[in-house]
Amino acid sequence: MGEKKPKRYAVIGAGHGGKAMAAHLAVRGFPVALYNRTFANISVIQARGGIELEAYPGGPHGFGELALATSDMGMALADAQIVMVVVPSTAHTDIARAAAPHLQDGQIVVLNPGRTGGTLEFRRVLQENGCAANIDLAEAETLVYASRSEGPAQARILRIKDAVGLAALPAARTSRVLKKLVPAFPQFIDGTSVLHTGLNNMGAIFHPAITMLNAGRIESTHGEFQFYLDGVTPSVARMLEALDRERVTVAASLGIRARTALEWLKMAYDAVGATLHEAIHNQAGYRGIRAPTTLNHRYITEDVPMSLVPIAALGQQYGVRVRGMESIIRQACIIHRTDYWRRGRTLDKLGVDQLSIDEVLRHVLEAER
Repeated sequence: MGEKKPKRYAVIGAGHGGKAMAAHLAVRGFPVALYNRTFANISVIQARGGIELEAYPGGPHGFGELALATSDMGMALADAQIVMVVVPSTAHTDIARAAAPHLQDGQIVVLNPGRTGGTLEFRRVLQENGCAANIDLAEAETLVYASRSEGPAQARILRIKDAVGLAALPAARTSRVLKKLVPAFPQFIDGTSVLHTGLNNMGAIFHPAITMLNAGRIESTHGEFQFYLDGVTPSVARMLEALDRERVTVAASLGIRARTALEWLKMAYDAVGATLHEAIHNQAGYRGIRAPTTLNHRYITEDVPMSLVPIAALGQQYGVRVRGMESIIRQACIIHRTDYWRRGRTLDKLGVDQLSIDEVLRHVLEAER
């Protein structure tokens, strides 16, 4: 028998992560369509026919020739077997609305990452917009790459994580999704359920708190320091540890054994330490990552409403004190003069506000579209 043809991918989003993923897939021989809603952002990619990929020593590199670069969602999805959504989670609802008329039976849609509650929100928007396609919807715990955009048709991969949890909604579909993804992404492992991936969302712990606790430094230097290595002092690390304990406790209230930040650093990067401060500083992949140049950054505008808010809301719903999370959310609301509690992924937006713990668990393990 001849070799099976490689799966056809659509990558939705041409930011640093989407470009890195599209180029990486293309360099490895997978047919790829790249979608971005603003055509100007991919016009050079279309003109060149692909993306030039650079990487760490020994990493994937070369010119990734794309099958298509388009701002037409229908064209992007038409021939795709696997759809990788690589956009900020604040754009998930817009992507779901745009994709709803074009999705087809049998397609796999993966949110990279889902943040917290991503698939729950995405599925609800698909339903509200009349999508009847029988798709497999899944989410990754985090983006598989540490990457940067090096130019209009260039991408750089700084590191590919060793292991990333992935779960489907419902969880019974996870194994078949992983089986189809493994030729391109052997890094994906069974994330158990979308509650597990959402509550193992380490960006919720690291990004907002490090940013808020370095707010003065970010504004005065315009981000001229290393975010993790300079920004995580012993005191900042103790705050991260407190937030991490709250996250793990929220998960425990739902019967979930979430990984601690120390365990996650070991799994994702093989970085270890006696304390979180030590482990973060032992993570070689964090070297050279600069701080945001402004506080108007996704570490707050995305990670607070789409990550911290739903985790804290679950804690409030099921009797867990989340004072640390509430304090970071409140600070973000003040500095941005924005009600992130209202704008964020509240439990009613996820469709679980009226559910008991047992009902929530059944919802993610057994729910069918």
